[in-house]
Formats: sequence, structure tokens, C-alpha cells
Amino acid sequence: MQRLIEKASTLLEALPYMRRFAGKTVVIKYGGHAMADENLKKSFALDVILLKYIGINVVVVHGGGPQINETLKRYGIVSQFVQGMRVTDSQTMGVVEMVLTGQVNREVVGYLNQHGGRAAGISGKDANLLLCEKLLQEVRKEDGTVEKVDIGFVGDVVQVDPAILEALEKGGFIPVIAPVGVGKDGQSYNVNADLVAGRVAAALKAEKLILLTDVAGVKSKNGELLSSIALQDVPPLIADGTVTGGMIPKVTCCTDALAAGVKKAHIVDGRMEHAILLEIFTNVGIGTEILG
Repeated sequence: MQRLIEKASTLLEALPYMRRFAGKTVVIKYGGHAMADENLKKSFALDVILLKYIGINVVVVHGGGPQINETLKRYGIVSQFVQGMRVTDSQTMGVVEMVLTGQVNREVVGYLNQHGGRAAGISGKDANLLLCEKLLQEVRKEDGTVEKVDIGFVGDVVQVDPAILEALEKGGFIPVIAPVGVGKDGQSYNVNADLVAGRVAAALKAEKLILLTDVAGVKSKNGELLSSIALQDVPPLIADGTVTGGMIPKVTCCTDALAAGVKKAHIVDGRMEHAILLEIFTNVGIGTEILG
């Protein structure tokens, strides 16, 4: 009986959050280990479906770096990276688009539908969802100067047209977005999935942006998890080296989204089962919350 009472208490703890977020939009970037482990894939699917059933509008943006690497290797194409960004020539772009839209997107949609959801897969090219321009990657040289490097068909999202997302939402569907954008000339662009999630969240004025990662969150210099960071504290944390490496673009993505009207952004450990529910529906939460 005590176990049943504890289950009831858990539901009651979640109740105020269910009330608060019903009818609101949550954008989730899905990637990393959570896409590779079968238990975590099921956990992710069930979390997303539960959110949808209680009236939260969920939009999923997925990555696919490991799958792209595997396919390029199979084709004998060697990838080069500049500051963590894949150099994307026309041949590589063809593989990227094939893998993201034809393989990974189908898998994510299939998993959500298999577990009781109503998901619909799209890319940033559909209905001109993600209008892009070429991204020139900034590289800091030894003398301290910054050089902008052309890394091929890698895009920066300059405009989001959310009409297709709004149509899917009205139909009760969960949009699943592959991070491939399009230029004004019809050229396809490979776009960082975190960047896409942030820009989509901003366009939808989402209540929350959640980035699933393979780390616990943002940590202090002594290794302790920072559960909450104010927007104005982010630049000093980058400047003093607390936020480094691959965490910088994730944190920057969050701050840009907050500046554009998103209420809260979260960097969450996707290696933990039901990480999304734990972040949204518990008093303590997990990961790092960035507040505007």
C-alpha cells in the first residue's frame, strides 16, 4: 500500500506542472546516446507521447552525426572538421541529406508511432521551414585574430516559417524535424541540430527548449553540476573557462533562444531514463536550467 501512496504522491507533485504547461510548446533536441540505446529510445518515445497526451505541444529536432559518419565511411568519404563543424562538400551533403531525412528521421518517427504517438517527419526544406544562408565558421588563429572559413554547404538559419508546424499541431501530430535547411536558390544545407532547435523554439515562442546531451549538464570548475544559470551569468562563465569546448555552442544556443522569447532552456543528460519527465515535472529537476 505504501508503494501505491508514493506513486500517488509523485503524480500530485507533477500536477501543478501539468497545469502550467498544458497548451504550451516544448522543443526538444534529440541526439547523442539517447538515440543509440534501445532502453533510452523507448524512454524518450514514452516521455514525448505522455507530454502530448496531457496537452503539451511537442516539437522534436533530431541529430544524426554517428549515422552520418558510418555512412560516409561506407562510401569511402573522409570527413574533415573545423571547430567541430563538418566540412560539407556537395558529395558529403548528398549523404547527409539521405541519412538525416531518409534514415534517421524515419527511425525516430517510427519509434514514436510504434509506442502510441502520432508523429510526422519533415525536414527544414518542407514548406521552407528553415531558410538558410551559408555559415562561415570563425577560427581563431595563433596571433589572436579571427578568420572566417568556408566549410561548404553548412547553413545558418536566417528565417523560420512555422506554418507547417502549426498545421501539424492542429492535426494532433508530433513534428519530427531533420536538420536540413534550404537556401533561396534551392540549395540544401547541413545545419547543426542544436541551432535548429533553438531557432525553432524562438519562432514558436516556446515555453521550454530542452537539449538532450551526453553529459549531466553545465559543471563548475570543481566539477559540480550547476543546476541553474542566469542569462547574464553566461558570458562570464565562458570567459573564465567554466564553459568550454562543445558546451559553448549548446549554451549559446540556449541564450539566443531566451533572448528571442523562449521562457526557459535546459541542458539535460539524455543518458538518464525519462530525463524529459524528470526535468519538467519534478520540483528539483535534473541537468542545467538557463533562465532569461
